[in-house]
Amino acid sequence: MDRRPRAGDARLAVHLLELSIDHARFPTREAYPFNLRVVQGTATLTLDTEVTFFAGENGSGKSTLLRALAHRCGIHIWENSARTRARPNPFAERLGECLDVRWRNGTVPGSFFAAEIFRNFAELFDAWAASDPGLLAYLGGSPLTEKSHGQCNMAFFDSRFRVPGLYLLDEPESALSPRRQLELLRILAEASARGDAQFVVASHSPILMSLPGSRILSFDACPVAEIAYRDTDSFRLHRKFFEDLS
Repeated sequence: MDRRPRAGDARLAVHLLELSIDHARFPTREAYPFNLRVVQGTATLTLDTEVTFFAGENGSGKSTLLRALAHRCGIHIWENSARTRARPNPFAERLGECLDVRWRNGTVPGSFFAAEIFRNFAELFDAWAASDPGLLAYLGGSPLTEKSHGQCNMAFFDSRFRVPGLYLLDEPESALSPRRQLELLRILAEASARGDAQFVVASHSPILMSLPGSRILSFDACPVAEIAYRDTDSFRLHRKFFEDLS
C-alpha cells in the first residue's frame, strides 16, 4: 500500500512545517534534556505532513521533544504542577526555549495529550461538569472518571479531534486494546483528511504508524531521520514475534 500522498494533493491540514533546535541557546549540555544524543545531534525536523510519528526506543527523546514543542507552540499541558522531584532539575522544561518553529499561515489552537497525565485533565473536566453538566455532552455524555482508562481516552480523541488545530500526542495507544487502536487509526485518518487538523505523535504502535500518508521519524538515528514503516522496530519486532509463533 502506498503510504505517501499523491502528487498535487492539497496540504490544507498542515499548520506546522518545521521544527529547529538552536544548539547555541542551550543553557547547558550536561543536564537533561540537553544531554540527550538526539537533542545535541539534530538541527531540524520536517513536519509538513498531516501526521508525523516520532518512533524510537524508550529514552530516545521522543516525549521530551514533543513536550518542548508544546511549550514552544504555547500549548498548555494539563498536569499536576505541584509534583515534587527527588532531585530538582532547573533545566527539565527549558528545551522549548531553544526551539524555533515555522508555521504555514500563523499559529493555530492546539492540544497536548499524554496518557500518563491525562487523568489530571479528566478529573478537572468532571469537576467543571459538576457545576455545568452540559459540558459532558462534549466528551461522550458521562463523566470521564466513570469510564475505563481506555474508554476515557477514546472519548477525548473522538470529541477533541473534530476541532481544527494542532494535536501533539504522546503514546496515545497506552491503555488501548488493539481494537481501540484500530478505531483511533480511523479517527486520525478522518481528522487529518478533513483538511484542518495536524498531528505529531510519539508512538510505539505499529497499528497507528501504518497510517497512509504519514511520515515516521526515527529517534534511534542521530540526527533524527525519516524511516520507512517496515523498517521501524515496532513493525519488525511484532512481525518476528508472530512469525516465531507459527
